[in-house]
Amino acid sequence: MLPERPKSPCRLFVVTGGPGAGKTTLLESLEETGAAIAPEAGRAIIRTQRAIGGAAVPDRDAALYAELMLCWDLRSYHAAEPSRTTFFDRGIPDTVGYLRLIGRPVPAHMQKAAETFRYADTAFILPPWPDIFTGDAERSQTLEEAERTFEAIRAVYRELGYTLLPVPRLSVEARRDWVLKAIDRA
Repeated sequence: MLPERPKSPCRLFVVTGGPGAGKTTLLESLEETGAAIAPEAGRAIIRTQRAIGGAAVPDRDAALYAELMLCWDLRSYHAAEPSRTTFFDRGIPDTVGYLRLIGRPVPAHMQKAAETFRYADTAFILPPWPDIFTGDAERSQTLEEAERTFEAIRAVYRELGYTLLPVPRLSVEARRDWVLKAIDRA
């Protein structure tokens, strides 16, 4: 049986947006305040799949990659303590956005997961920020692709009825404090 989630107040917050907008850095700063953090699925899956020669990477088998992201995110969701403030580096709806972005159909079970396993009604979205955008071993997207990713993800969260709060372009500490004040009002 799946764990029940409290109706209110839900303390499970998603931090989402396109790649290279500062999500992980923000989450690391939030973790320093004592909040729990659920790491991003995509990076870990890519790193692990490359280490073992697996096919579940975007350029080999995007559908399998999406399935593993969904599994990771569902596990993270169910592992979170509902009464503890937890920030997720992306959430279940991000997988729906990813598939739409790459022009793949969204399987019914993925859509159902995004509709069923809900986070707090307020989600934080980090808009593209060209000044800090960089690529790395797991992030091969261009800034233009990051912008398209942002739009795809934003659309999914809106369709699912989340209130999206764009996180302003500030120092890491100021962003962290802004998010903490926002969840106190949520």
